[in-house]
Amino acid sequence: MSSALKGFKILDLSRVLAGPFCTMILGDLGAEVIKVEAPGGSDDTRTWGPPFKNGVSAYYLCANRNKKSITVDLKSNEGIETIKQLVTESDVVIHNFKTGTMERFGIDYDTLSTINPKIVYCSITGFGETGPYKNMPGYDFIIQAMSGLMSITGDEHSGPQKVGVAITDVLTGLYATIGIQAALHERARSGRGQKLDLSLYDSAVSALINIGSNYLMSRNIPKPLGNDHANIVPYQTFCTKDGQMVVAVGNDRQFEAFCHVLDRSELASDERFQTNPERVKYRQQLTKLIQDVMRKKTTAYWQEKCHAYNIPCGPIQDLAEVVADPQLNARNMFIEKNHPVAGAVQMIGSPLKFSRTPVTVKHHPPEVGEHNEEILGIKKGYK
Repeated sequence: MSSALKGFKILDLSRVLAGPFCTMILGDLGAEVIKVEAPGGSDDTRTWGPPFKNGVSAYYLCANRNKKSITVDLKSNEGIETIKQLVTESDVVIHNFKTGTMERFGIDYDTLSTINPKIVYCSITGFGETGPYKNMPGYDFIIQAMSGLMSITGDEHSGPQKVGVAITDVLTGLYATIGIQAALHERARSGRGQKLDLSLYDSAVSALINIGSNYLMSRNIPKPLGNDHANIVPYQTFCTKDGQMVVAVGNDRQFEAFCHVLDRSELASDERFQTNPERVKYRQQLTKLIQDVMRKKTTAYWQEKCHAYNIPCGPIQDLAEVVADPQLNARNMFIEKNHPVAGAVQMIGSPLKFSRTPVTVKHHPPEVGEHNEEILGIKKGYK
């Protein structure tokens, strides 16, 4: 079968997570991705661990499949000429160097677009290429703090908390993927490429969604609510007899049904809880009533009852339970690929399911310079 992005060539000068995550998605979709590193390797994630398997980092593996690897010294004239030559036959260039670095190398958008006017050039930085913060380095942890995400994560006892993964890198990688594909689509009409300027900071603020909108309308600074929802009640975590689970009651009809699940049908007619705005107002009182009931039965019991009444719910699972989940395995969300050094490695699969052009994993995450000979004509082993 064909792949959705077959025939597109991506020159990837990024490292760590946001850029590599983007290019891995493009590679999963069938684009040819050439990962460019300095001689010896310059993607820091190759050394981030443990865990390692035969010296190969699990972190590196998470964002670098379906790519080929070459090594180029961007501090040399020869290296810059190599990049320029590759640009003539590429569709996309993506990098996440700090603002001004590509200009110093002489491979900025203005220069490369004269070589290939059709090039789509994607810049990923911490704060973007304009504005007073443009020269500041930006890492996910810093961006989570500055963007407001940490201020609404956690609860009054924990204080501000970061999300458990580098979520602003992931979001920026996804936005970059969307932007690149949109630019390629527009290029099919105009025949011209363009530059994309993405920042972790912008992406993180965009993820504030309803919480951000709430503030813009009310000017009330939101407080961290832990696992509670700012606008819906009950939409939160509850303790059961043997664990914890999440219940997500999204409307008044579902609340009435949930009251039957709890065998507390009278709560649906209580004036304090009849509508969602009232339930939000009396959040603490309702939560206590529900919690007192749910502690008496097991998670499995409440899941079965909720499902019988079509109430969205789910247990809080650890990663061992996630990997064993039959739904995820039925959807091929965990795949295995042989690696020349690490051997057989398991990776998280793609959530993209196509009817005609399925995602395929053709290439293992490459070793440094593994494809120098194939792409540059340099003997293997040059690193």
